[in-house]
Amino acid sequence: MKRFATAWRCMLGLSIVGAGIAGVTAAAAATTLTVWCWDPNFNGGSMKEAAAIYTQSHPEVTINVVDTFTSGDLTTKLQAQLLSGSADGLPDITLVLDWSARKMLQAFPGAFAPLSDDIDMSKFAQYKVKPATLDGKSYSLPFDSGVSGLFYRSDYLAEAGYRADDLKNITWERMIEIGKDVLDKTGHQFLDLDFNNDGLIRIMMQSAGAWYFNPDGSLNILGNEPLKAALQVYQDMWQAGIVKPVNGWPNYTGAFTSGEVASVVVGVWMTGTLKANPDQAGKWAVASTPRLAAIPSSINASNQGGSSWFVLDSSPNKAEAIDFLKETWAKDVDFYQKILIDRGAVGTLLAASNGPAYSAKDEFFGGQQVWQDFSEWMSDIPPVDYGLYSAEVASAVQAQLPIIAKGGSIDDAMQAINDQVQGQIQ
Repeated sequence: MKRFATAWRCMLGLSIVGAGIAGVTAAAAATTLTVWCWDPNFNGGSMKEAAAIYTQSHPEVTINVVDTFTSGDLTTKLQAQLLSGSADGLPDITLVLDWSARKMLQAFPGAFAPLSDDIDMSKFAQYKVKPATLDGKSYSLPFDSGVSGLFYRSDYLAEAGYRADDLKNITWERMIEIGKDVLDKTGHQFLDLDFNNDGLIRIMMQSAGAWYFNPDGSLNILGNEPLKAALQVYQDMWQAGIVKPVNGWPNYTGAFTSGEVASVVVGVWMTGTLKANPDQAGKWAVASTPRLAAIPSSINASNQGGSSWFVLDSSPNKAEAIDFLKETWAKDVDFYQKILIDRGAVGTLLAASNGPAYSAKDEFFGGQQVWQDFSEWMSDIPPVDYGLYSAEVASAVQAQLPIIAKGGSIDDAMQAINDQVQGQIQ
């Protein structure tokens, strides 16, 4: 496993001393599987549901879900353990952010088991399969969709004279027009944005099948028309006066959960945060993600976030770990109905979207069949190649957002983004 450490240091120019992970040990017996993940109410809770189902028919297997990490903590600990050159302390299964998958696979060749030899990846939304596919092999079991949508206060929109049909399959430009009208008639700004988050830019780009990198891994900033169009829309929203500036996650979510602003364009995983406010039941609805008018390839479907399950190739229980994922996450449609209802988790197993939970009406969203809508949008999401340095580009983009919001040159901003990233990755 020393080659993992060498590859990682060459890629990032780092020298990291491997460290064991306190309290976490690799599976000691062939019938014990250890899983690393984050968020006990979402990822961890969903994995525990899968474990309970699997162990009913496989009582000889124990599945230990360690869900005390944040995503950043887990990534750091996993990298450190792989860099140490020792398999001791590694889990059997781990969760990895989709946009980190390619970096993990290339930095640590041979560290993860290819799953496409045992699991039919055509059963999943292909935009989720692509990030963890390398040299013809797929290494992840796709989990949650980050399918995005335009969540909006239907009562505010109705007050301004708009119905649900008025927000279907619109452009970002039309959304800005509606936002100005809503502000004039209700006094509510349309959405809130944090300069420390480029999520909206990424949503716009992926709707056109574009990203910060080309398929060959080269940087794609200068001449990236979807990125330029996204930055222009971002500027136009600020210049139109429909944006409330916020700083930090609590302020960001608080602006729309409090009713201060009228909408949010975000991944489906925000549903749980919205529903934590039962007094707003019946006051929310969801429309498809707006598209970029200037880009013909842009559609009304996109993605924000998401993660997938990986099996460590060094696991002494590799065969059992793969079988567990195959029998539950890659097959059990009823399981996906349960985690949708219990966890708000929209999985990316295509067959699951035909289940009863997905077609049910949701009274929080005014009786809309919101899960069916999200499922349909998910199947249309254009796949993109996240490349190796999405986090670095995101940081460079964020540095330019305040300038863009104030009316600064889009071309100058793109040049600055390009120059900053080139300096980091060379």
